[in-house]
Amino acid sequence: MRIYCIPQAAYHGAMTTSLSPAAPARHVPPLLMLMTLAIGFVMAMIDVTAVNTALSDIALSLAVPLTGLVWVVDGYTLTFAALLMAGGALADRYGPKAVYQGGLSVFILGSVLCALAPSGHALIAARLLQGAGAALFMPSSLSLLTHAYEDQATRARMLGTWSAIVGCSSAAGPLVGGLLVHAYGWRSVFWVNVPIGLLGIVLTQALAPATARHARALSLLSHALGVTALAALSFVLIEGPALGWLSPAVLAAALLALAAGALLVRRERAGAHPLLPKALFETAAFAAANGVGFLINFAVFGQLFLLSLFIQQGGADALQTGLRLIPMMAAFAIGNLTSGRITARVGTRPPMLYGLLVGLGMALLMLAGLRPATPYWQLVTAAVVMNVAIGIAIPGMTATVMLVAGKAHANSAAAALNANRQIGALVGVAMMGTVLHMAPAWGWRLPLSFGLIAAAYAAALGLVYCHVRPARPGGV
Repeated sequence: MRIYCIPQAAYHGAMTTSLSPAAPARHVPPLLMLMTLAIGFVMAMIDVTAVNTALSDIALSLAVPLTGLVWVVDGYTLTFAALLMAGGALADRYGPKAVYQGGLSVFILGSVLCALAPSGHALIAARLLQGAGAALFMPSSLSLLTHAYEDQATRARMLGTWSAIVGCSSAAGPLVGGLLVHAYGWRSVFWVNVPIGLLGIVLTQALAPATARHARALSLLSHALGVTALAALSFVLIEGPALGWLSPAVLAAALLALAAGALLVRRERAGAHPLLPKALFETAAFAAANGVGFLINFAVFGQLFLLSLFIQQGGADALQTGLRLIPMMAAFAIGNLTSGRITARVGTRPPMLYGLLVGLGMALLMLAGLRPATPYWQLVTAAVVMNVAIGIAIPGMTATVMLVAGKAHANSAAAALNANRQIGALVGVAMMGTVLHMAPAWGWRLPLSFGLIAAAYAAALGLVYCHVRPARPGGV
């Protein structure tokens, strides 16, 4: 579902001042190169969705409470979102090949520590490390992929195939996780990353071209402030229901989040090297589309977390949960693939408007009708229709951001959109955890949760209607 944000970003690299020459290109079969550079992202996407099927087993094995399960999911997203823009800057500064391999190494180490975790706290810490690794290799993978193909037609074809592979891996994640947990236990979800990641490092070293490095300020203080604000906000949202919203720890974290956020905004406005070019905010469409990305991921990943636990509380094991989640996840890929043809005919705005409108309608229907005794076929039908519609809206949102940014700011705009979407996922899961913690039974939890999802889609629809102007077909 994030797959449409980055490919155009890699073109920005050729426009900056080179500090070192790129290595001469050599012929590598296109599909082999594609598989080499997709390994990291595919591994990360499967890991994200597979972990949801293992939550009940993790809770029983390590005596992890509900807040701990939220941290297991959100710990990964926290460092991924907070460090994503830093990963792009490091790739520019030190070269995407080195950063991609370094990110895979960090992810493998985090996976090993997850698999060996003796407690919930150790597992959460290892998930934080996994997220940091993903933040390094994700921007680099597409930069390398773009530089690997000199022919534009081949490049476009490979990027499209790459997107399809990543989308399929997202849909397959619940099944892979369910099979692994059912056969080998929840720790196997993390062990499987080790051989895949090592293969990615070896193939990248052998096949991927070394690309030029580019001068770029790292803005370490700005990144540190962003990490601090996001971590403190996560603590407030996740621990607030358990510790009490007025507890000293929660209040201190809230003040820290506000202070760090305010300092970051002040520094961005006055800094010589801001994280985002100021020109991006001269049009309301850029901020609006980023808001839409935040709200969509809030709803999508909140829904995934909620339904994973809902299915498991009904007695389904990890494999059954994975099988039942597959249609809901595959619906996004179907919507993504359909959106390209629609956008080519009518532009970017109509798919966003009507996709979000249908998503809102289905969320309201689920709010009114979904109950603990609702048959699975009714649940999956409503979720599939909603997710196909949202899958249609997502590429239009991304194309809007990239149109506003242009080639001059494509890299920064893509990184910002991905970071905002990851933050949306983090907040969405945290809010679902809050509802689950505070509501006494699923009869209350389901309507409250889908009320939040409906509110997110309604807000996104409002942003598109008010701030995103029509773009001509073929302009994306």
